[in-house]
Amino acid sequence: MTFSVRVTAGARKDLRRIHDYISQSDSRDKADSVALHILKAISTLENLPMRGVHPPELLALGNRTYREVFFKPYRIIYRVQGELVFVALIADGRREMHSLLSDRLLRP
Repeated sequence: MTFSVRVTAGARKDLRRIHDYISQSDSRDKADSVALHILKAISTLENLPMRGVHPPELLALGNRTYREVFFKPYRIIYRVQGELVFVALIADGRREMHSLLSDRLLRP
């Protein structure tokens, strides 16, 4: 079964911010490479979205709605709904994740 993967506006914005940061702090080539690897990791969700683990910060709250895959140190957080996969957030895993996840995923 092939799933349709949708990247939310928030996740697209996350990827642009990551790209911009790496472009400024390192190089445009490095930023392009990281963005490409993140997009490749996202594309793998078309075939195996349930392989992702539940983010531990959300599991601690009893939330099993979201899963994540990695292109380290980046965390790609998504939810599966039927045959659709919604990428909700892309973040550097070295960030403080509790408030980010709460603000972006748990608030209505």
